[in-house]
Amino acid sequence: MRIAVSGSIATDHLMTFPGRFADQLVADQLHTVSLSFLVDGLDVRRGGVGPNICFGMGQLGARPILVGAAGSDFAEYRAWLDRHGVDTESVRISEVLHTARFICTTDTDHNQIGSFYTGAMSEARLIELHSVAERVGGLDLVHIGADDPEAMMRHTEECRARGIPFAADYSQQLARMGGEEIRALTDGAAYLFSNEYEVALIENKTGWSSEQVLEKVGTQVTTLGARGVRIVRAGQPTIEVGTPEEEAKVDPTGVGDAFRAGFLSGLAWGVSLERAAQIGCMLATLVIETVGTQEYELRRGHFIERFTKAYGSDAAAEVQSFLR
Repeated sequence: MRIAVSGSIATDHLMTFPGRFADQLVADQLHTVSLSFLVDGLDVRRGGVGPNICFGMGQLGARPILVGAAGSDFAEYRAWLDRHGVDTESVRISEVLHTARFICTTDTDHNQIGSFYTGAMSEARLIELHSVAERVGGLDLVHIGADDPEAMMRHTEECRARGIPFAADYSQQLARMGGEEIRALTDGAAYLFSNEYEVALIENKTGWSSEQVLEKVGTQVTTLGARGVRIVRAGQPTIEVGTPEEEAKVDPTGVGDAFRAGFLSGLAWGVSLERAAQIGCMLATLVIETVGTQEYELRRGHFIERFTKAYGSDAAAEVQSFLR
């Protein structure tokens, strides 16, 4: 099963300031703020929902196709993804813009000052999925993640027009979208990914009831945080999957992307929805135990051992046959 994953491609530049921002602010001069902070540390991390999901799928051997836009500074990031089993040949490289990046400084009180530069992400709207499909011999599913809004709309419309099944997963872009946009991105989706809060927001903005949402999509996948995931299909029993026991809770960033990576890999292998959700929850657990979205290591024996503990030997035996 050939799965393309579209979504933002970005790097995070995270800095720490050994003081308090509040101590540097003068109450009656806030209208003319001009500050510079000498920081102690700089941590550059690879990110963006597209690469995060693809990295996890690559770790599982699912060979995903990354669709997105980056700048000429993407070479090192591309090499990293290539080494970890990701097909990056459909990434558009901008001739004039840098790869999107998030620049953030955190003080000792954990207050943050950040900026997000969209950069080359805006050119994702110029990518045609037909060209991607021709290059790889057809697409069985396109996962449309948070990206340039026009790109998300174009990919959705093209999937409908060409009869390519797609998954709607607007996550971080949901807050800026209106009901009409959300309805357009949702209607006809094979899968709809969201968390519990986003479910309520989708229903509120579209005016659809939960039953009406299920009439528009094939399968609704809702992540429940530490409680796991719920999968609902019209006229079918609800599937609920819990999360494996964590060895540590280090950094929640990228956990949702890791779940999607595991779930999509399960779809690519042709396992049941329950099994796919279990794979996603196991991968998400590995991510929450590490700092960064692509810094975890998937060791097959360790993965199967913990999967067995969480979901049983029969489930583990089925999954093990696909790991390579």
